[in-house]
Amino acid sequence: MTKATLILSTYNRPDALALCLESIIRQSVLPREVIIGDDGSTEKTRQIIENYQNTFPVPLLHVWQEDQGFRLAKARNKCLAKARYEYIIQIDGDLILHRDFIKDHLNFARKGYYIKGGRVNIKEKLTHKLCAQGKYFHPGFFTPGLKRRENSLHLPFIARKLALHRKTKPGLGCNMSFWREDALAINGYDEYFVGWGGEDFDFAMRLFHLGRQKIALKFAGIVFHLWHNDLHMQNKKKNFDYYYQKVEQKAVRCKQGMDQYLD
Repeated sequence: MTKATLILSTYNRPDALALCLESIIRQSVLPREVIIGDDGSTEKTRQIIENYQNTFPVPLLHVWQEDQGFRLAKARNKCLAKARYEYIIQIDGDLILHRDFIKDHLNFARKGYYIKGGRVNIKEKLTHKLCAQGKYFHPGFFTPGLKRRENSLHLPFIARKLALHRKTKPGLGCNMSFWREDALAINGYDEYFVGWGGEDFDFAMRLFHLGRQKIALKFAGIVFHLWHNDLHMQNKKKNFDYYYQKVEQKAVRCKQGMDQYLD
């Protein structure tokens, strides 16, 4: 079976991170390693990670960088550079994963493609309840407090029929997977993107310009997204103006990317 590294991004949400890690532990198929890209969280997040490292079923690595604003692209590049396995599954640390999340991504992985998964949104009230309780919880179709609950249905056979025919937006960085060699070819994430938005669209579009096609999953590769406010949505216009400029140029490889962290 394909060997995968799971990359997880986090920033100062230790309660959400704990729920995410609990859902990883319970996967029907585990990744070979998990790398947490930490965009400058405080000591509380470090303590949570250290507690899990003692008993985690696979290596759990913590890559921390100083808090200098929203630098998700940089954090992900550092994780990509450190990853040891050929396939990358990428999530955010405020997700609860369906039990077959890793299994689904690996089952749908094909050379020449990247995968964009879907998500169910957990409303604010339920998010606060789950984070306060701090216990593992697996939402389902009938769980109150969900939005887009139809995406919670796990129907792999139907997902396979739909996968190559669904037309969706290019990027969804909180739930996607790709071959590490393809990430190397485009030099990972463009660190021009500071502040919210655009870095995952740009990454996926450059994969497209490299010649890679998209598999858009529905009814497989399911995540449940915990509610959050939008405190970090600065630089949106600047980021997307740059993104559209790169689309017109049909850019493939970015200048400031993951190569600066490779050994």
